[in-house]
Amino acid sequence: MNFNDFNFGPDLYEGLMAMGYKSATPIQEQAIPVILDNHDLIACAQTGTGKTASYLLPVMDKISRATDRHNNTLILAPTRELAQQIDLQVEALAYFTNISSLAVYGGGDGIAYEQQKRSMREGVDIIIATPGRLMAHLSSGVLKLEHLQHLILDEADRMLDMGFYDDIIRIISYLPKKRQTLLFSATMAPKIRTMAAKILQDPQQITISIAKPAEGIDQQAYNIHDQQKQALLTDLFKDDKYKSSIIFASTKEKVKALYKTFKSLGIKAEAFHSDLGQKEREDILLAFKNRRLPILIGTDVLSRGIDVEGIDLVINYDVPGDPADYVHRIGRTARAATKGTAITLVNGRDKRKFDNIERLIEKPVQRMPLPEHISTMEITHVEEKRPTQQNNGNKKVWHKKKPKPSA
Repeated sequence: MNFNDFNFGPDLYEGLMAMGYKSATPIQEQAIPVILDNHDLIACAQTGTGKTASYLLPVMDKISRATDRHNNTLILAPTRELAQQIDLQVEALAYFTNISSLAVYGGGDGIAYEQQKRSMREGVDIIIATPGRLMAHLSSGVLKLEHLQHLILDEADRMLDMGFYDDIIRIISYLPKKRQTLLFSATMAPKIRTMAAKILQDPQQITISIAKPAEGIDQQAYNIHDQQKQALLTDLFKDDKYKSSIIFASTKEKVKALYKTFKSLGIKAEAFHSDLGQKEREDILLAFKNRRLPILIGTDVLSRGIDVEGIDLVINYDVPGDPADYVHRIGRTARAATKGTAITLVNGRDKRKFDNIERLIEKPVQRMPLPEHISTMEITHVEEKRPTQQNNGNKKVWHKKKPKPSA
């Protein structure tokens, strides 16, 4: 289906063509007519399917034809990175229109906060916000949303996982009951259905390949000891085969440690974590997007907060605890019908987690052999400790496990 079939206004359509949009993806083909017809919508679509444009385009088309546009649309997103990404897409699509947008999120200085307040008082067409910061503006009385026409919840499952349910319900209490509400989620967990039933009116439902990675992703896994992981990463990046890569680790401490390792090896990489200032994070993402930075190391904040074309490798340094997070992580590559590689490093403790991932995606992931010089590395086994209860009041005394006597 071509985008001219939707009969968008000429200015919006010109922006589409300038961005290189050609034919609609399945989620766009199904969602856009529903939204243009003013139905509420609950849509399940995996990362990388074009869902952001599937709600932005019809809403922006309606805004361009509206007479009263003061704070017309509110988009809620779980992270500042995703809010920024949506705002950038609005700006690009609206290049030939007069549609305005504002990203509202925490982490900035007092000047940024005051700029947000001034813009909201004056009124913008589209506000893209994280729930916590938006709630602060609503509570202060600065932001008025009594004329809001559209509420969009993007990555709704992630927002609930992050504990934003109460904030979302409080935000909705400030909104007019007569509005169009669109809920987009990668999974359809019971908590999503419960919230949808509470905030949507007779919604249409669309489901596009729930929790399945894109076909263009070459998924691989290595069964590996933790002590072998850094040696394998060094091997993977020694010949510059991959031009744009993301490495996901489970904690910011591991992110920092990997960054130090890459730096000591002379491999150009940057760590992306919550200890960085907002300006530092923005500069790192911009360098990565513009191909000045080949390797980005981060936690799951990146898995939903970055939308960059041409990422050819994703590495799971640690197996994610939630199988859906695996789909989001590897969904950073092979976007828009391109190809990409996703490699997961599976230690003994993570095998059960990876089994759950394979059950979710309904296919086995190819196991790759370790290079011989890595598979033959000497592994130092850390002596196991176990708690034993002794007659020592209520205290637990820890003993090292005694080695078995040699034969």
